[in-house]
Amino acid sequence: MVLNYDELTFAEAKLLQEEFRKELRFDIPNSKVINSIAATDISYNPNSTTMYGAIVILSYPELRLKSYSLVISETKFPYKAGYLGFREVPTLLKAWEQIEVKPDVLVLDGQGYLHPRRMGIASHFGVLTSQATIGCAKSSLYGFYEEPSVIKYSSSKVFEHHTNEHIGYALRTKNNTKPVYVSPGYGLSLVKSLEIMNKCIGNHRIPEPTRLAHEIVNDFRIGKLPAGYKEVKSVPLLF
Repeated sequence: MVLNYDELTFAEAKLLQEEFRKELRFDIPNSKVINSIAATDISYNPNSTTMYGAIVILSYPELRLKSYSLVISETKFPYKAGYLGFREVPTLLKAWEQIEVKPDVLVLDGQGYLHPRRMGIASHFGVLTSQATIGCAKSSLYGFYEEPSVIKYSSSKVFEHHTNEHIGYALRTKNNTKPVYVSPGYGLSLVKSLEIMNKCIGNHRIPEPTRLAHEIVNDFRIGKLPAGYKEVKSVPLLF
């Protein structure tokens, strides 16, 4: 799948998000067995149009690294809150195409349903690929919530401003540290998305799959790893 959003205006992108929203679904059974989980990250140098994309695949719930896919791509679509999918999804799709055996769930570094138009990057990617996705963001984009307890694993529901619809969670991944923001992107329910991310918490604020994706893509950007797909035979537990 080849996408290029370079010539799209923000007004056009908004209309496209509203069309994509009609294709969202969250009906994968909560009982579905999950054996693998993947995560994405993008890295780039300031003021550069070159994007370094990574998708890492881990066993679940053991969280052992199984493989990763690395690509370099170009984009001219500017960064703007609420439109991250248009900047990053084309690069991530190239990394996705290199993966022969797809993971059961993909976690994206950004929002899913927790978005003004319910179309964060995780929902954007999920609609295009019909892949079960979760958005796990480091900052709050939208909605209101009560602060969860300062204790690790505590969470609170995030609600839409006008309708009070439940659209995500604030999840404490480390004691006395800012929460991350979890919401389904595509396929999974709100409850299942939170359940999965709870099992991905290690010793850091960022859940292990996305933390590992961040480390690998930065090694890729500085030349420590080559582009392409690589299977990893055996590594120790990440935490």
